[in-house]
Amino acid sequence: MINSRAKGKRAELQLAKILREHGFDARRGQQFSGSPDSPDIVHSIPGVHIECKHVERLNIHNAMEQAEADCGEDTPIVCHTKNRKGWLVTMKLEDWLKHQSTLAAGDAGGNEGSVANAPEKQSNRCQN
Repeated sequence: MINSRAKGKRAELQLAKILREHGFDARRGQQFSGSPDSPDIVHSIPGVHIECKHVERLNIHNAMEQAEADCGEDTPIVCHTKNRKGWLVTMKLEDWLKHQSTLAAGDAGGNEGSVANAPEKQSNRCQN
């Protein structure tokens, strides 16, 4: 029998390690109550609350509701994976659009090397 708490703890430790490898401060949070004061991952990404899940059959809507209940004023996201698969991030469309608008507003200042000034690349990743 798989111990789901141990599996969740391993996922939280793995996600914190990945965030650190990408330059963020991150560690597994204290798991005593669902609130902004006890997130799954304590990290340095401003304005984001991370709900971490490692399950084979994730009910993403329930996971997002949990993240929303625990996020306080932060933007809720769900980082999730399952056995032998990569990590995914899920967030509400309205939050993603706000994030994209913020990025676009920053690029409007004529920043060298910004996405707006980058040469177009052809990618087959999303083509059918």
